[in-house]
Amino acid sequence: MPPSIEQPGGDRQVTIVEVGPRDGLQNEKRLVSTGEKLRLIGMLADCGFARIEATAFVSPKWVPQMADHEAVMRGAARRAGLVLSALVPNEQGARAAIAAGAQELAVFTSASETFSKRNTNCTIEEGLARFVPVMALAAEHALPVRGYVSCAVDCPYEGPIEPGAVAKVVARLRDLGCAEIAVADTIGRATPERVHAMVLATLEEAEAARLAGHFHDTSGLALANVDAAWDLGLRVFDSAAGGLGGCPYAPGAAGNLRSGALVEHFASRGIATGVNRELLAEIENMLAEGAFFSEL
Repeated sequence: MPPSIEQPGGDRQVTIVEVGPRDGLQNEKRLVSTGEKLRLIGMLADCGFARIEATAFVSPKWVPQMADHEAVMRGAARRAGLVLSALVPNEQGARAAIAAGAQELAVFTSASETFSKRNTNCTIEEGLARFVPVMALAAEHALPVRGYVSCAVDCPYEGPIEPGAVAKVVARLRDLGCAEIAVADTIGRATPERVHAMVLATLEEAEAARLAGHFHDTSGLALANVDAAWDLGLRVFDSAAGGLGGCPYAPGAAGNLRSGALVEHFASRGIATGVNRELLAEIENMLAEGAFFSEL
């Protein structure tokens, strides 16, 4: 089994996984240059993020923005205490990511059969089967693997998703050996009450220390949803600088939860994030003013 992902300790510390360079940029219509992506990753590393999702080793045919994945992973800033991860869909992607220097792999499935077929052109069961060689490769190279469960609350095609369906997929990812499993409100329709019910169901299959929350802010409830998951013991949450992002296969999915908002939210509660709030604010101001990416 791959090594575990280090978790924050106690109720006064949280880990924020910065997903802007991958999940944030993947849906941008104009291509962002490799140099600009590397600049963003470098500045986010300087902020003190301990984990950054740098890129995705997926087919450029389906996600053109990630076509430079190898150059990004090879050129990304390396820091002591920083883990750079890459999203991979299958064994081929995993091999390429490992060769390029990925320090963590991420695989993705869904709690919705329809979304799985639209997003990966396969059923949930077929997708999980693709992860078996990925897990073997990760173990061989002593790399942890994160598993994403998309549509953990709502699906753009099927509507509300039953918490039990999410728990079932979490159990499968647990059995495959994922060190961490991120439950994702992919289209941002969740409410705190429904997040509570979903997380409570997943806790029947995986301990809180193995779970993470990934919330989009489409309805303006992302921070309230974070709190609902926090209250049940989750201590790892995803966000994207400037609220970049959305899913190209999820109609209606707005940006990810903004990193600055999440950091400030935890700071107001006296919970340490390890992130330089001033530098992060500078990055987000540049993004808001259109001064960061010359091509956007």
